Amino acid sequence: MVEVRDDLRLALDRVGFSRKLSVEPDAWQEDLLRSSSDRVLLNCARQSGKSLMAAVIALHRALYHPGSLILVLAPSERQAKETFDKVAKFYRHLGNDIPPDSFRKMGLELTNGSRIEALPGTEKTIRGFSGVDLLIVDEAARVSDEFYFAIRPMLAVSAGQLLALSTPFGTRGWWYEAWRGPEAWERYEVTAEECPRISEAFLEEERRTLGPWWFEQEYECKFLDAETQVFNRTDVDAMFAEEVEAWQL
Repeated sequence: MVEVRDDLRLALDRVGFSRKLSVEPDAWQEDLLRSSSDRVLLNCARQSGKSLMAAVIALHRALYHPGSLILVLAPSERQAKETFDKVAKFYRHLGNDIPPDSFRKMGLELTNGSRIEALPGTEKTIRGFSGVDLLIVDEAARVSDEFYFAIRPMLAVSAGQLLALSTPFGTRGWWYEAWRGPEAWERYEVTAEECPRISEAFLEEERRTLGPWWFEQEYECKFLDAETQVFNRTDVDAMFAEEVEAWQL
């Protein structure tokens, strides 16, 4: 009976589930794990734990919602496999065996009928999937608009959750528009300075090595115009503003 009660408790408590996986969440991660939003954007610095949380959420969904289909998408196969490896590691941590072919296929099917599939971000790889219950898009800023628009219909019938995580990559594309737009996304922004596992000394070294443009993008979550861009985004947006001040002659 104790094990049954524990399972029921963890089914409703993703924070407790994270701790069962030996992952103590930061404050913002606790908020994310307790969230019930269907649309979530994580604009988080490198190494802040966003992919780790995505893996926790993916495995929790698979274990406690039988028959779920979870897709983990990323621009490249290597990036998709990185997140899948985290899911597999957590699954083994719970005492479960991973079929040998799972790492080759980057997919895992549980006895309760749930499936987790990790795929590179090309339209050819995702055609045929439907009724997705949880759609995770890693490195979302580097996923093309065409691919993003192609995956959204997967959630139409299932009313599934969309979790998109990334660092910024310029002032362009669907990720940038989603972050600054009026749509009802639940948004999280976490800079490197807010991550207790990243030291000030390391950040100072990165600032000197990368320079301000790359550092601000990778570690401070800033959406910046390309260094080679002739006109900045603010000037371009102003060209299309409906209200224009009259010139004083």
